[in-house]
Amino acid sequence: MGTFWEFMRKGGAMEPPYVMWFLLAFSILALIFIIERAIALRRAKINVNEFLAKLRKALIVNRSIRQAVKTCEEYQGPVASIVKAGLLKYGQPKEDVEKTIENAALYEMGRLERGLAVLATTANVAPLLGFFGTVTGMIKSFDALAKAGLSNPGLVAAGISEALITTAAGLAIAIPAQLAYNFYMSKINKFVRDIETSTNMLLETFGEMERSGITPERDDPAAAKAAKPAGN
Repeated sequence: MGTFWEFMRKGGAMEPPYVMWFLLAFSILALIFIIERAIALRRAKINVNEFLAKLRKALIVNRSIRQAVKTCEEYQGPVASIVKAGLLKYGQPKEDVEKTIENAALYEMGRLERGLAVLATTANVAPLLGFFGTVTGMIKSFDALAKAGLSNPGLVAAGISEALITTAAGLAIAIPAQLAYNFYMSKINKFVRDIETSTNMLLETFGEMERSGITPERDDPAAAKAAKPAGN
């Protein structure tokens, strides 16, 4: 802890423009969202092939929309949520089903990308703050040089040290933030491909069911039978 505060002090944390405090705030925010996104994306991951196999079995073999919806509810994440939204629109015009899927996809993409703007901003702004601290540190060095001349090189060295520390801190924060942003974007692109595959399969399955004359049960067949009036 003592080393940390010594590093902050040497970076000019106790003097205007307090660049090191801004850098510290960005580093904490970036760390929070790096951890949060890692947990969220891990939870959202599913075995898409297994999910689609169960979905087709529910629709084609068991002819049950209710079972297909239940299958979606057994899985977490955007793929299952979007497919469920499409299933609930079964029987309506294809344009309405596609519009529902599109709206659900936009909502889920917003959830997947939550916090990534913070990482992108940190990766862009942290180096600029570091360079800003470099400029202010060099200004202090030249002011000290103008006042004391060459008789006290320690004053000049202190300003140069501050300038280098802020630059190093800015880069040290920006590099991991940029790496995390790129990594999470690659994960999200994988989710996008899985969503496209799943929704296309769903629409194709709906078309196959219509061409084959398959009419799936929306509710539990036993419950539907029990609900019929006596004598029917």
